[in-house]
Amino acid sequence: MEKLRFATRLNSFASKAHSYWPSIKGKPTIRQMIERASKVKGLTDVDLNYPQHLNEAPKELGKFITDCGLNVNGMAMRYSTNPEFQLGAFTHPDEKVRREAIELTKRGIDCGRELGTNLMTIWLGQDGFDYSFQADYNKMWDDLIYAFREVAEYAPDCDISIEYKPNEPRSFSILPDVSTTLLAISDIGAQNIGVTLDFAHVLYADEMPAFAAAMIARRTKIMGLHLNDGYHKRDDGLMVASANPKATLELIWQLRKAGFDGAYYFDTFPDASGLDPVHECEVNIQTVNQLVKIADQLNSVDQLNVAIANQDAVSSQGIINQFLLGR
Repeated sequence: MEKLRFATRLNSFASKAHSYWPSIKGKPTIRQMIERASKVKGLTDVDLNYPQHLNEAPKELGKFITDCGLNVNGMAMRYSTNPEFQLGAFTHPDEKVRREAIELTKRGIDCGRELGTNLMTIWLGQDGFDYSFQADYNKMWDDLIYAFREVAEYAPDCDISIEYKPNEPRSFSILPDVSTTLLAISDIGAQNIGVTLDFAHVLYADEMPAFAAAMIARRTKIMGLHLNDGYHKRDDGLMVASANPKATLELIWQLRKAGFDGAYYFDTFPDASGLDPVHECEVNIQTVNQLVKIADQLNSVDQLNVAIANQDAVSSQGIINQFLLGR
């Protein structure tokens, strides 16, 4: 099996800070979290939030990351620098605020280039609505498409990846599910726009992860993958395959068949309950390696292909149980 790339949510490594830095006061610095993440066996990459994680020159931070034995997998926009973004970034009613969000995104892409990555993930959690008669839906959509189109044209060499989520913090997100996201990508019409598939977000949207992956692959490209788990009610950020092992296995199986070659990024929240983030990340890596191995083995199981072709759920479950629960 080829060597996989594993990336992680950097803020996870603020969990149990006092157990790792006994004399620390307040939150750890970006460099401290990177250094702690580098202790994870098997971890190859980190992702950085822009602009929150960039409090120094990108090249200097990039050298520090390299010296820690890691690479930068991608950048992720966080539109919280301006309080006005609470009403929207790409869809804010004020053109000046929309312009600020677009220019901030361009600077984030430029920063990523300096750090050696061409992946920019955009999650528009603040773009949406909360009340009836609050929004002009058609204008919001046009503003959204215009903003993405300008960003895509600015950086044709960069993968601009949309991460969808049903809601939170807004009651209704403008990009809540796979269908709406694919519609937006069709309207944008740029070759360098794709999707970041977040497992817990997909569950939250009441979707089957492997089905969402299949639909994305038909229309565009899965540019990013966020692995975690949850109970469908919110963005729980649990450890990989801890709640939905079969759905996780099916997603990985689907991704392998589609030729996904990106990093397996862990968007989990060990800091929410004070878990050891290094150990948690190592178990996530172990879990994915095991599931990838099983997924590849499934390709040679003719009975599974027959069962799926016939939508024979009883037979397919029996076969999968043998691999997951022991033969």
